Amino acid sequence: MRISTLQAFNNGVAGLQRNYANATRTQEQISTGNRILTPADDPVASVRLLQLEQQQNVLSQYNANLTAAKNSLTQEEVTLNSVNTVLQRVRELAVQAGNGALDPQDRKSIAAELGEREDELLSLMNTRNARGEYLFAGFQGKTQPFVRGADGSYSYEGDEGQRKLQIASSLNIPISDNGKSVFENVINAGRYQSVFTAQAGSTLSVSAPLVQDEVALSANPAFPAAGIGVHFTSETDYIVYDLSAPPADFADPFADPNLVLASGSLDDKTDTSDKLVFRGVVMQFNGTPAAGDSVEVTLDATQQKQGILSTIASLRSALENPITGNQGVHDAVAVALTNLDHGMVSVDAARGNIGARLNVIETTQTDNEDVTLVNKSVQAELKELDYAEALSRLSFQTVILEAAQQSYVKISGLNLFNAMR
Repeated sequence: MRISTLQAFNNGVAGLQRNYANATRTQEQISTGNRILTPADDPVASVRLLQLEQQQNVLSQYNANLTAAKNSLTQEEVTLNSVNTVLQRVRELAVQAGNGALDPQDRKSIAAELGEREDELLSLMNTRNARGEYLFAGFQGKTQPFVRGADGSYSYEGDEGQRKLQIASSLNIPISDNGKSVFENVINAGRYQSVFTAQAGSTLSVSAPLVQDEVALSANPAFPAAGIGVHFTSETDYIVYDLSAPPADFADPFADPNLVLASGSLDDKTDTSDKLVFRGVVMQFNGTPAAGDSVEVTLDATQQKQGILSTIASLRSALENPITGNQGVHDAVAVALTNLDHGMVSVDAARGNIGARLNVIETTQTDNEDVTLVNKSVQAELKELDYAEALSRLSFQTVILEAAQQSYVKISGLNLFNAMR
């Protein structure tokens, strides 16, 4: 086979370039620490590395969301702890106000502190986060949720939304609670109203109905939907009946015993103070009734819920300006104490939900960290260089390159005239 001088030179140069390129590539791998310099080096591993990188970017965003969610829930938890502390103090003041030995000035002093605590609660319920958004406004983060009107009443201006963040591929977690569900939707123990009809000679006074036991109220048999009537058949005896099915003859109410839900009697004393408890609703009787006295107890549908601020404001108003004397103060204190207990239960429930969410965040963060470690391990296996193998290969390639260079010099020096000498 005939080989031209140009072809011999080109083959030598190509071999040198190829060997030099191999050594240079190995040197670049060693300097970068990466086995794959271009996708062409390992197409399958390159695709897998791209997928892992995308997954890592998603995990990084989830971790940022987890941090934001944790910060928001922690601030809300701290705020609710402060709210609970204030409510504890308000309850102590309500208990003090129920002392019958206090004079009006003492009660006004208690009302003054209640006013300060009321302002403190209003400030806590309108707490903002680091972004300037109200914690308890629902989706309306820029709208102040609780507003006090000129008449001293309170209104909720936010909505019932609950902001959420995605912290995993199929997991969204709430990072806020709207103020209506925590502070406004509190069961009102004073949602029943009564109408007292007295006969001549009666000295009886009746307290406002108070729901003392929510379970008994709705248990079977439940409190009648239409309400109840209490009719005194004598100065001591009374019957309780369903307003939707009263006895035909109150002079002989037991003619049809099925229409009498309960019966009882009061102590035969003019200074008596008796309590009627019927299916969770309690009323206080003071004085001596007359035969024919009656009390009708019905549900006020507009008063089934009462906000915590409204409860405190009502108690403060009753202490500052008692309309019906000690009985009015007693009723206001009794309702306030029960409603404050309900309010603290609502706040504690919100705190419990926050604790559960924080636990989910903690476990999700741990899971993400574990996945991140696995991803980095797989990326290292696919991408990182085996230095021992690379150094051995570079040494071998260097020997080949040097041999090629030396052989090229010798071959390029051969010609016909040298052969003839």
